[in-house]
Amino acid sequence: MSETTPAAETAAPHRYTAELAARIEQSWQDHWDEHGTFAAPNPSGELDGDPEQAARPKKFIMDMFPYPSGAGLHVGHPLGYIATDVFARFQRMTGHNVLHTLGFDAFGLPAEQYAVQTGTHPRVSTEANIVNMREQLRRLGLGHDRRRSFATIDPDYYRWTQWIFLQIYNSWYDESAGRARPIDTLIAEFAAGTRPTPDGRAWGALTDAERADVLSDHRLAYAAQSPVNWCPGLGTVLANEEVTADGRSERGNYPVFKANLRQWKMRITAYADRLLTDLDALDWPEAIKLQQRNWIGRSEGARVDFPVHEASGAHTEHAVTIFTTRQDTLFGATYMVLAPEHALVDSIVPASWPEGTHEVWTGGHATPAEAVAAYRKQAASKSDVERQAEAKDKTGVFTGAFAVNPVSGEPVPVFIADYVLMGYGTGAIMAVPAHDSRDFAFARAFELPMRCVVEPTDGRGTDPASWDDAFVAYDARIIQSAGAGISLDGLGVVEAKAAITAWLTDRGIGEGTVNYRLRDWLFSRQRYWGEPFPIVYDEDGVPHALPDSMLPVELPEVDDYSPRTFDPDDANTSPETPLSRDADWVTVELDLGDGRGVRRYRRETNTMPNWAGSCWYELRYLDPHNSAQMVSAEAEAYWMGPREGQPAGGVDLYVGGAEHAVLHLLYARFWHKVLYDLGHVSSFEPFHKLYNQGMIQAFVYRDARGIAVPAAEVEERDGAYYHQGEQVSRLLGKMGKSLKNAVTPDEICAEYGADTLRLYEMAMGPLDVSRPWDTRAVVGQYRLLQRLWRNVVDETTGEVTVVDTEPDEETLRALHKAIDGVTADMAGLRFNTAIAKITELNNHLTRTGGPVPRAIAEPLVLLVAPLAPHVAEELWSRLGHPASLTHAPFPVADPALVQDEAVTCVVQIKGKVRARLEVAPDIADADLEAVALADPAVVAALGGAQVRKVIVRAPKLVNIVV
Repeated sequence: MSETTPAAETAAPHRYTAELAARIEQSWQDHWDEHGTFAAPNPSGELDGDPEQAARPKKFIMDMFPYPSGAGLHVGHPLGYIATDVFARFQRMTGHNVLHTLGFDAFGLPAEQYAVQTGTHPRVSTEANIVNMREQLRRLGLGHDRRRSFATIDPDYYRWTQWIFLQIYNSWYDESAGRARPIDTLIAEFAAGTRPTPDGRAWGALTDAERADVLSDHRLAYAAQSPVNWCPGLGTVLANEEVTADGRSERGNYPVFKANLRQWKMRITAYADRLLTDLDALDWPEAIKLQQRNWIGRSEGARVDFPVHEASGAHTEHAVTIFTTRQDTLFGATYMVLAPEHALVDSIVPASWPEGTHEVWTGGHATPAEAVAAYRKQAASKSDVERQAEAKDKTGVFTGAFAVNPVSGEPVPVFIADYVLMGYGTGAIMAVPAHDSRDFAFARAFELPMRCVVEPTDGRGTDPASWDDAFVAYDARIIQSAGAGISLDGLGVVEAKAAITAWLTDRGIGEGTVNYRLRDWLFSRQRYWGEPFPIVYDEDGVPHALPDSMLPVELPEVDDYSPRTFDPDDANTSPETPLSRDADWVTVELDLGDGRGVRRYRRETNTMPNWAGSCWYELRYLDPHNSAQMVSAEAEAYWMGPREGQPAGGVDLYVGGAEHAVLHLLYARFWHKVLYDLGHVSSFEPFHKLYNQGMIQAFVYRDARGIAVPAAEVEERDGAYYHQGEQVSRLLGKMGKSLKNAVTPDEICAEYGADTLRLYEMAMGPLDVSRPWDTRAVVGQYRLLQRLWRNVVDETTGEVTVVDTEPDEETLRALHKAIDGVTADMAGLRFNTAIAKITELNNHLTRTGGPVPRAIAEPLVLLVAPLAPHVAEELWSRLGHPASLTHAPFPVADPALVQDEAVTCVVQIKGKVRARLEVAPDIADADLEAVALADPAVVAALGGAQVRKVIVRAPKLVNIVV
């Protein structure tokens, strides 16, 4: 069957064109919706009456939650969605009950800011965006179970987000049990006296407010004063990921300051060890696991207390507690540094500078209080990234206070400096400048003493005054470290750590401990467009959880939903939340069912971050219409429960970008583990297998001013690029509306059809690597579909041309090789190579000519079906099958036909090819050697020379050494 000419193709009334593709695609999308083709049945009801379906193994396949942007999709967005759809369709055809759906993560700052700018309520704009995005995704032929789709802004959904929050709020982490338990069990311990209260008073003697404070120290969700990223220009607190490296807001580019505000937090740190250990049970990329391990940052060391003394030497009640992983260098600590936000700073600052204070320590200020205040203001304008940068110049100021080194008894000055953060350890460090590069630079800048306590092995000597940098080593001897009844001299680092830790513990001034880089999760925002907290406060300020019957707490419809913004440069401001301005909503009279009757309460006016809704959406997909439970036990156990090869349970395949490696994935794992501890789920991890797809990139063209110009209007001439006659530069980068290089899927679907777009995106390269978009290359996959169509349908008459004759052996082998390769590629998410094998088979049929046997055409259509489902469904129907091929069995290769009957073996003598032998593919090495040595051409080439060695690589190579 030969290729037709372009003219003939144009004239053929039944040729596969974009117009025909559009009709086919619309028809099959309607069919799938009408028949609920992709509806995945649940246990406990839907599967009970279908024994065949119930016997199928399950597959739960998920994409990361999309955010419904007003700009709609460009062709880069659906890369992962198409991939999971291909995989899901393949799994259905290989006998699985597949759950594959898609919802929308719709709360958050972008929608709120758009609403503020346009005056459109965020619900109106967000719901319009969702409608548009659903239509775009439908056009791509994605086989989603649409019954299970939802958005996080649906009250029926965020009712359960609030319910989960209350489960966390009403829980505490029992270290002895290694799990979360209901807060009532902790209250019972306090009430019974088996657990003492912090001040030793009986539980019944505490006021309600005092009890609330005690419980807050244990709850997994709690409100507390904490340093946060405060952005006056946006009027809200920002998460670290929303702040740029230069200390400005990612959205709006406003300055961000450190402020101490009351915020809701999640005690994710209680789960640090489990979050680390359980990574081993997951099938995730090692790079993602490493990022999570580094983010959690587990380190073993010691806690050490340094008592604070007045300048006169008189003892105070204060002590600076530090965490160090190098307690072996304690004798080398010559000063201390606190984070500027450290709570102890105000308590230890004296009224005046101690006698003899170095001028460089004071920052030029008359009193310690002035110096500290000025430095704090300076530090507040820096981001954590800026503060930790390895800057050449170290800044700080002396507090005027001294602490005492507990092993040497020497006074050490206490500084504040921005390179120490409250977010790590205790917010204080002992500085050992001889053996830490940052401390070394600080000590040089402030003329502080240094003491060598780890013997250098590089010949530099033991006087730090002569060094260019600190000596940092873990394989060296401890020196100059004796006193106070202990000597570490001569010990290695490991032995010295153990000895000093035991000494500190015996004296009650320290102990061995584990520290984590992970901090408790900041869980509140001063925004309107987010889930309200199901918390109210009584007249004494005591928080109360709302009963389940009062959920959901719905967002009120307000006229002014913009946060109050302030002078962007004024750090001395505090947030005013939009909800706080709705007095009728904030102040309520409720009966909480606690026996106290109706009382007046004040609602929490912060909202949850947009992470909340995406922490558990995989569970709601399982049972989205359950009004009595978050998810039924049967549905969760069926779709996500532990099973062979998946001891932690979870989603079978989760596909999304690597940018969510830490935060979303860590938060979702934490929520899931709390739910597991409380008995709500049987799986202890949410996502068993994680796969990160790459990014579709596009060329960005910029004019001489550096401004992006429309990529579609750029011409290429002699290797250069021009826009409206002016030469422009070209650089590969992101695709987006602002860069004027976005291509929408609608454009490609209109010109070629959705199946072509699907094939092109899957054929561009391996799924996990980034690749450049090239609209001109799309036509290659379009031609593949045209040839496939032509191999089954007569373009002139529209009649099916396949015949019921037996295929020749060569074609049969080509088919089964393709089936074997495509099956393996589909299972391994190697869709680009699967398409290459399908193309090779289809080209073989085109080259062969003549009608295609049904025994070849039907398996070929089934191979194509997961990738180009519309055209496959149409061809399958025209081939005489009344039902959708969605659940048709995927072709199975015959092993006997996959293997070639004979392969060519090359025989080399002295590196030159002397013979080519046709041999069986499973020939043994010894047999192949005998055949090669007996071949007449080889015998002639040897000419009687002695054979020293024969190297055999059956079945394709024999190398003879003479």
